[in-house]
Amino acid sequence: MAAYFIAQITIHDPDGYQGYLEGFMPIFDRHGGRLLTVSSKPVEIIEGTWPEDGIVLMEFPSLEAAKAWKDDPDYIELAKIRHKTATANMALVEGL
Repeated sequence: MAAYFIAQITIHDPDGYQGYLEGFMPIFDRHGGRLLTVSSKPVEIIEGTWPEDGIVLMEFPSLEAAKAWKDDPDYIELAKIRHKTATANMALVEGL
């Protein structure tokens, strides 16, 4: 069953964030990930609050694949760049 990472993100240092983007896809592809949407433009709020500017929606073939990506040592190292250059909230959910 598919699994989805939903991320709210605001990039504070676009130049520094480039390093994250450059290393992202090879690791993501390794775990069968698929980007469904990436938006750096403001999200249209329908209800409630949305603390960050953009959204990223990622699909993985399974919960196990999603967790393997998140726990991949290469991704953990790469995520240090994201932590320094952006603010994000992330959630993992299993599909129906």
